[in-house]
Amino acid sequence: MKNLSIGSKQVSGALGVLGLLGFWIFAAELWGIHKGIPTPWGVVSTFVKDWHYYPTHLSATLGRAAKGYLIGNTIAIGLGLTFVLAPFMEKALMQLAVATYCLPIIAIGPILQVVLDGDAPKVALASLSVIFTTLIGVLVGLRSADRTSLDLVRAYGGGSWMQLRKVRLRAALPSTFTGLQIAAPAAVLGAIIGEYLGGEKGLGIFMINSQQAFKVERTWGIAFVSTAVAGLGFALTAVLARRLTPWAPRAGAETR
Repeated sequence: MKNLSIGSKQVSGALGVLGLLGFWIFAAELWGIHKGIPTPWGVVSTFVKDWHYYPTHLSATLGRAAKGYLIGNTIAIGLGLTFVLAPFMEKALMQLAVATYCLPIIAIGPILQVVLDGDAPKVALASLSVIFTTLIGVLVGLRSADRTSLDLVRAYGGGSWMQLRKVRLRAALPSTFTGLQIAAPAAVLGAIIGEYLGGEKGLGIFMINSQQAFKVERTWGIAFVSTAVAGLGFALTAVLARRLTPWAPRAGAETR
């Protein structure tokens, strides 16, 4: 039954991809490239011809996204631990975390561009894109710890720090990894939006140049590469989560 369920999901996914591809071909034939919709084979052909442009731009974007991902998630995890160990600080600091989520990064970008130098504005936008998501995952996990286990630690004289070490950290891992999964594509998006502010290298800069040169197939190709990179980050984090938290329930797992 489990193999049958997995097989049906794969078939459904393949049918969804084929349906989307068919709609794309239909739209391209109906409206054409003059409406900004190239054919799939046109995008692939242009991508192959332009491949030598991608490594430089891709490495620049990935570097900024990785730095932002690391900095933003470190801040988020630190805040989550602080809220559990020092609850009196949560009200004020949570408002700042919510602000990082609510502020449109496209609006705050020019301010960061003026205040910071070099790649710092792009890294900062990538960081801001991940803080709130990971923070919520960390908090949900830390607060989902088994109450009986927490009471047991307390009964043996352990305080909040001991409860964190012995119980909460393990309980927080699955939820934290869920936040980290969502944060991976968010960091890529933040870095690309940051590149729209200017620079010499990056997928966002490459896309702007292609748009200005009316290179429709190239623009679509860059968009697909950006999507693939974001999806790869999500998938790799999911694989790491399964490796490190094999005991955690998974979505779609068979219930017995």
